[in-house]
Amino acid sequence: MKSNLLREIKLLIVIRIILGEGKMIRFHKNGWMPVLLLIILLMTFPNQILSKTTKASKTAKASQKAKIPEKAETTPTSQATSGSLQCDAQSAVLMDGLTGRVLYEQNPNLRIAPASFVKVMTLYLIGDAIRAGQIKADDLVTVSETAWRRAWKTEGSKMFIKVGERVKVEDLMKGVAIASGNDACVALAEHLSGSEEVFVSKMNEKAKILGLNNSQFRNSDGMPAEGQYITAMDMATLSRRYIEDHPEALTLHSTVEFEFNGIRQGNRNTLLQKNIGVDGLKTGHVKEAGYHLTATAKRDGQRMIAVVMGCDKVSKRAAEAQKLLEYGFKNFSTVEAVKKGATFGPVRVKRGKVNQVALLAAEEGRVTVAKGKENSVSANPQLPEFIVAPVQKGQAVAKVFIQREGKVVKEVNLLASSNVEKSFIPPWPILVGIGCGLAIVIVLGFWWFRRPKAKKL
Repeated sequence: MKSNLLREIKLLIVIRIILGEGKMIRFHKNGWMPVLLLIILLMTFPNQILSKTTKASKTAKASQKAKIPEKAETTPTSQATSGSLQCDAQSAVLMDGLTGRVLYEQNPNLRIAPASFVKVMTLYLIGDAIRAGQIKADDLVTVSETAWRRAWKTEGSKMFIKVGERVKVEDLMKGVAIASGNDACVALAEHLSGSEEVFVSKMNEKAKILGLNNSQFRNSDGMPAEGQYITAMDMATLSRRYIEDHPEALTLHSTVEFEFNGIRQGNRNTLLQKNIGVDGLKTGHVKEAGYHLTATAKRDGQRMIAVVMGCDKVSKRAAEAQKLLEYGFKNFSTVEAVKKGATFGPVRVKRGKVNQVALLAAEEGRVTVAKGKENSVSANPQLPEFIVAPVQKGQAVAKVFIQREGKVVKEVNLLASSNVEKSFIPPWPILVGIGCGLAIVIVLGFWWFRRPKAKKL
């Protein structure tokens, strides 16, 4: 305020000098023009200069207040093995399925032959293709001899499809998710990509996109192959992303039996029948690696994902996965600090056809905490003093910083709820400045032409 007042006083002094009778300063015929232009410029655009300075200082202050976390909540973080909890498996991971926080780990990065865990990636790509319109759920797939032989030449599980048979994509997906059919995997791979080899290259590309740095696929069904492996940590991450992107797939994975060509087969995930909230996901077994299970369960707004790999008995994988799930639900809470679409603001809009706009949260802001520490979570929006039009709907203009025990663990973008077009009518301070400038020009012009002419000597 003081700096603005001083600027106005200085401008008035200069104007007074210019409008004087020339006793203090004598101008050349055109010498007053640069001074006049400078005055008009300062009076017309002081707002812009001041607003930029203010905006920069506000941004600096905001960045100092909110320290960016080293790792966001959605990024899995290594946690030490908790208490006396031990898992009777070669490798194990427990993850909060909604936040991605790792709650328990045991040899999480041990590379193990994935067995039928591979089928989750196969179904992931098929789900992506259906969503993108590349294939349809009711497409008829002609079963090739390659797909048929894959099942019958090995001891792996089968859907019992026949050569030349035409089967719907959705039925093949059921055959993979419920009956774990190797033949159905190859049929789907060939239908989408023309050959299993091309499909497998897409699987590995998807793995890189998902950040599965310790995974490599060699086929679509998980039968033993040299150089094919996955880790419990990568499997937990894959399961979480698969459920996020294709939640409808849980309908298939939670189905306890499947019948095709008169043959009824049960889902090998025995936790589905225990009424403990389990609704997926996939079993696996190969002699060289043992028995695997990725189990996911939902209770009271929480979702847990438990991965156990390398159990020496088939009965152990379900028991060990259930133990991890129970540990997660009983010892941790998932707090929703910000709901997707929650409203913040409104924020003032400068030079727009409307003078304010509401902001919406771009995603859920969830945080995992130990039971009893739910109140340690807070959401702190950092809103700008104003934004400048034009503004696009969905444009990120601010953030909410979610803190757990005083530390920022997640950021949620705040998006403009509507378009704001730029106004062609300048704001009133600019109009006032222009008016004052024009008034000065008129006064000076009048003075110039009415000034007393110098007498000739």
